[in-house]
Amino acid sequence: MAALKVASIWRYPVKSMMGEELNACEVTEKGLLGDRAYGVIDNETGKLANAKNPKKWPNMFRYRAHFIEPPEKGAAIPPVRITLPDGRSMVSTDGEKNEMLSNSLKRNVHLSTVSSSDVQFEGYIPEEIEELDNKGTVFTRTSPKDTFFDIDMVHIVTTSTINYVRNLAPDSRIEPRRFRPNLIIEVPDTEAFIENEWVGKTLTIGDVQLKISQETKRCIMTTLAQGDLPKDPNVLRTIVRKNAGSFGVYASVVKPGKVNVGDQVEIE
Repeated sequence: MAALKVASIWRYPVKSMMGEELNACEVTEKGLLGDRAYGVIDNETGKLANAKNPKKWPNMFRYRAHFIEPPEKGAAIPPVRITLPDGRSMVSTDGEKNEMLSNSLKRNVHLSTVSSSDVQFEGYIPEEIEELDNKGTVFTRTSPKDTFFDIDMVHIVTTSTINYVRNLAPDSRIEPRRFRPNLIIEVPDTEAFIENEWVGKTLTIGDVQLKISQETKRCIMTTLAQGDLPKDPNVLRTIVRKNAGSFGVYASVVKPGKVNVGDQVEIE
């Protein structure tokens, strides 16, 4: 296999909002420094606002978030600026932030940082994907301890899988942002669901070591409109039919360090 390298790095300061592309980032035991550092909590249910349930949270991908200052190891998480769908913005230190978010989201919510308390989120299983079980139902999951993540600490996809699915679904726009990865790994000269073969292996990127824990089972989020990308159920339908619903992998952090765009990646 030709040399693998880090093609791009993404961090999402607020869970389920649009994030920021980086040239480099520290990787801690809890994933990329600052990733999903904030979440919006529904005051009625205590659950995390999540684009996985667009029946309740239909516009999460119209909100954008970025840090006022870059997070630093050993320091408090810096404030985050959130841009609302109507163009107004707020900072997490603003006194009226929760009122603005509640009015915009049309639910009583508050902005929170990660705590030691268990946090749950909901997901909706779309009716239009015939192959899925329990279509039209809502499920509840619990995030890993001390995080706002879904499954594990780092989410990885490859250019191989992106290009392969583009060929499988030529009428759909298969863009990386639909899948909200932390790391996109360039895999030259290969078009396949190559990440399936990585489960149980360790990726080394400079000083960083990531243990691939499982395939990423995709959900309704991949079908939602964001920016100029249209709503497209065929994205998820193709992944379900061609790879049992998996696209990318999750990883735990074995050894922290720093990753940079262009770093070589080794697999063992």
